[in-house]
Amino acid sequence: MMGSEHVLDIIREGLKVGILIAGPLLLFGLLVGVITNIFQAVTQISETTLAVVPKILAMMLAFVIFAPWMIDVMTNFTTELFESIPLVVR
Repeated sequence: MMGSEHVLDIIREGLKVGILIAGPLLLFGLLVGVITNIFQAVTQISETTLAVVPKILAMMLAFVIFAPWMIDVMTNFTTELFESIPLVVR
């Protein structure tokens, strides 16, 4: 029988994995966004594509860099989740 503590542990780990996976992408986007906004403020250029395209490219670069690690984190979480099924079904 699955207790509420076990369910909360699974949810907690799932949220932790989600934050770990999204973190590098969001940080790259944030850093490039701040740099782009500073550049736009200094040069007084208010082009929308100048704000969006560098963020997208930075997040794609972060995905390429961190993809192996992200896959490893997701695989470990999924493996642990599937291995805990027999303990939960009791």
